[in-house]
Amino acid sequence: MLAGSFPSAPLERIARKAGAERVSLSAVNALNEVLTEIAEQIAREAIAAANHAGRVTVKREDIKLASR
Repeated sequence: MLAGSFPSAPLERIARKAGAERVSLSAVNALNEVLTEIAEQIAREAIAAANHAGRVTVKREDIKLASR
């Protein structure tokens, strides 16, 4: 597992749940990279929202707002 990445098994399950019969390791790794980038961007935007509200704690609503 890469630093800052998600475990492979849940990502493979996501792909299978979406309808894939088989999922290559390279596909799982690519999904991992994309999801990590998206998660980091959402986290940055959520931190900005919390800071804008005068808080240092990121709350659920910050994540929801950032993910829109």
